[in-house]
Amino acid sequence: MNIVEIMNRWPNQEAAISHLERIRWGGDPVCPYCKSDKVCVHASKDKALPRWQCESCHRAFSATVGTIFHHTHLPLQTWFLAIAIMLNAKKNVSNLQLARDLNLPYKTAWSLVLRIRTAMLTDPKQKRLFHGIVEMDETYIGGKPRKGNGKHKRGRGTDKMAVVGIVERNGRARAEVFNKVALSLKGLSTYYKTHVDSNSSIAMTDEYTGYDGFKKFTQHAAVNHQTAYAVGDVHTNTIEGLWALLKRAWYGQHHHYSEKWANHYISETAYKYNNRDNKNAFGELVLHMVGVTA
Repeated sequence: MNIVEIMNRWPNQEAAISHLERIRWGGDPVCPYCKSDKVCVHASKDKALPRWQCESCHRAFSATVGTIFHHTHLPLQTWFLAIAIMLNAKKNVSNLQLARDLNLPYKTAWSLVLRIRTAMLTDPKQKRLFHGIVEMDETYIGGKPRKGNGKHKRGRGTDKMAVVGIVERNGRARAEVFNKVALSLKGLSTYYKTHVDSNSSIAMTDEYTGYDGFKKFTQHAAVNHQTAYAVGDVHTNTIEGLWALLKRAWYGQHHHYSEKWANHYISETAYKYNNRDNKNAFGELVLHMVGVTA
């Protein structure tokens, strides 16, 4: 869904609220506090955000209560525009660019995209175990050191932020920041077993020693990148495509990830990769955001 469709479908706050009420309650409002369905229209003067009154606990509420949209004081249309812009930006969009596009203060735009990325990070689809041919690899994000700070090391000896990822062939992907101490057989094995069905999967990796013990708990094939990037079906080219998108987002848009928020940015790239063929990605994300507490 693009921004023109957003403007046509939800031209005002009333239309956006009606949509949120419909996907959250299906037309029958339920009190988010006591779960009672005995509610009536609240006599509120705020026409921009219609409210309901619970006849059981006597509390007033709106469709945004208890969701990521609550307490932001932004029109829902602005939220919908931000979601559409982020989903359609293949290499992501910077917080500052979104602030300019939506005419928002930078801190407001930062809070807005943080909540959207939180929803992407907690995508319920990621709870399903990966299976089939699964590629696993690690990459490193960061810039070159300033002049005078010594020689810039590459590969696993670098000081950059380590990111480990898993990709199904023709399927989903996930990635997250990894402590370099955990880039060992124990750490990588635990990550694999947590997210992959070991009994029904084949792990494709490079020949890093951290993957040496994978054959003890799953089928495993490794490609030696010093001699070839692919030997038949044995390769990690699929996850290299994910890394390319992640690094283009870093170099072209964000330029820096703090450790605190890095997984939120990484999850945005993974979420869009997972929904690359999903024509209802916007609707599914909004539906998920209704059920996520900020």
